Amino acid sequence: MDKFLTKRPRSNESSVKDDNATTSSSPKRARVEFDPNNLVADPGLRMTIEKYDVNIKDEVRRFYVSKGPCQPRTHNFPKKKYGNQYRCFNPSWFDSFPWLEYSVEKDSTFCLWCYLFKPTTYGLQSGRDIFSKMGYNNWKHAISTFRDHEGNVTSIHNFAFDKLELFKNPRQSVTQMISQHSSDMEVAYRVRLTAVLDIVRFLLRQGLAFRGHDESSSSKNKGNFLELLYWYGARVDKIAKTLKENAPGNNQMTAPKIQKDLAHSCAEKVRSLIIEDIGDRIFSLMVDEARDVSVKEQMAIVLRYVDSRGQVIERFLCVEHVTDTSSHTLKKAIDNLFAKYGLPLSRLRGQGYDGASNMRGEFNGLKSLILKDNPCA
Repeated sequence: MDKFLTKRPRSNESSVKDDNATTSSSPKRARVEFDPNNLVADPGLRMTIEKYDVNIKDEVRRFYVSKGPCQPRTHNFPKKKYGNQYRCFNPSWFDSFPWLEYSVEKDSTFCLWCYLFKPTTYGLQSGRDIFSKMGYNNWKHAISTFRDHEGNVTSIHNFAFDKLELFKNPRQSVTQMISQHSSDMEVAYRVRLTAVLDIVRFLLRQGLAFRGHDESSSSKNKGNFLELLYWYGARVDKIAKTLKENAPGNNQMTAPKIQKDLAHSCAEKVRSLIIEDIGDRIFSLMVDEARDVSVKEQMAIVLRYVDSRGQVIERFLCVEHVTDTSSHTLKKAIDNLFAKYGLPLSRLRGQGYDGASNMRGEFNGLKSLILKDNPCA
């Protein structure tokens, strides 16, 4: 049972070296090394896959996958009596069930796929461990039991098979199998994404609108984003080969949601650079709130600090949506924002607001609430 397992020493006890695993001495942790000569071919004598050291578990799986299931077709299979008849394992079953293994020592059958990849977190839903640990040897009902073990497409057996296929070819992940991307399509996707990101960065830097009033194929002005992207493609052949009809219909990278996601990613990158530039320095806070055209209350937040060159810097951080403009709501929004970006309130040294009572109120204004937490602000 303890093959390939290395016991960690407790206190001053020395590690016990296993006969079937080679360990390299280390003052901190002994490392188990993979030795294929010590792996057992008979499925009835194997150690369960969960008991192998995590450092060699994939190598053990790779060894058994390369060898294939244990199928001793020329073995003289012993007969068992069932009523008035004698039955034994039929080697032709190997052809009908490619996952099937036979243990000579235990005269039982096992499933190689389930042995290697059966999940351990399904509990009772994963069924009994007959084909992965104990073995099955009721030859009278063997065929029906084998088919029940395979089950439907959602069975644990087929789940293990999917894991096996993914293990043999790691590049064929679920997403890649669904979309059937080739390496050329992956390169084209990267080129298309880079071009779209360049357009997003340009529009953000210039503060220009993305969308147009009419973005249909017959429109003469589809908006800044699409027009600039197609202008870019018309002048760079590498990009033109990845746009419009040269791209999959569901992967054009021009949908409004894609534009918003990329804009939000750019915004987060800018915020992280601002926070990094502030570092451990003290800073001031400037806040103003207003209602936008969609009748939502928005709070604009600006940070003011002195950078490493001694220059006073003011950086717009973000616009936060708030449910109302009461001082307690604004204070809670600021606390959440500071916690999100790792800005301690203790380093706040100044506040700047307009003359509204909810901002500058002497007793319950936002300024007073922050001063209660940090008198230095």
